[in-house]
Amino acid sequence: MVKKAIVLHSVVPVRAQAKETAGQETQLLFAQTCSIMEEKPHWTKIHNDMDGQEGWVDSKMITPLSEQEWQQVSKAKYEAKVKMPMVYAMSGNNGQTIPLSMGTCLPNYKEGQFELLGVGFRIDPSMVAEKPLQMNEENLLQVIRFLLNTPYLWGGKNAMGMDCSGFVQVVLSLFARALPRNASDQSRRGRLVKRLALSQPGDLAFFDHEDGKISHVGILLDKDRIVHCSGRVKVERIDDSGILSMENGNIYTHHLVQIRRI
Repeated sequence: MVKKAIVLHSVVPVRAQAKETAGQETQLLFAQTCSIMEEKPHWTKIHNDMDGQEGWVDSKMITPLSEQEWQQVSKAKYEAKVKMPMVYAMSGNNGQTIPLSMGTCLPNYKEGQFELLGVGFRIDPSMVAEKPLQMNEENLLQVIRFLLNTPYLWGGKNAMGMDCSGFVQVVLSLFARALPRNASDQSRRGRLVKRLALSQPGDLAFFDHEDGKISHVGILLDKDRIVHCSGRVKVERIDDSGILSMENGNIYTHHLVQIRRI
């Protein structure tokens, strides 16, 4: 079988090359699994089982799984997710805590407890979405209000730093919308919404560079407002031309290309 591994840290950076100075492509969150593609001294190339993203991780930051452990992990229920920016879970083995970021899956969760590889954890149930949220403006606002002002971080997808597509991927995961990691790939999912006037809360708006390639994505709150991560997570105005930024003198900062419903 393909060698498998799991993340037992809060966040693990995934890099473009097998070295610490390489750019961060994305991040793995606690309990996520991956396939091992290649191994070098101190570094492992992985394929993220959740979204297919590939890259290099520090080998000591992932834990290899035996075939029996993989069977156990792959059969677990992963419906419950952390719904707040950050929460601490306590290990039943040693009483130590681990910080978990929004969107982190909690395997076999029930009434404030979850279990992974035979280790039980306790967590504040008020911080957990036991089941996927219903997509509407009210629920979207409840989720994003705690992420406002999260700083932009290339490849980031946790509450201390996110990029535009990482932000979208994490938020929509709480609504059971599975997305690829990058904006260009996300723009090929779902169905096209022909114009802004027909959009609904939760639709994704995509924007391009001067070369016409998709370079940015955000989540529509309604027909006039979008939440996106550009410098930081923020809510701004949008119209048929693009995003109007009051911070930049009420000018267009992103050119609207398409809207998609996932």
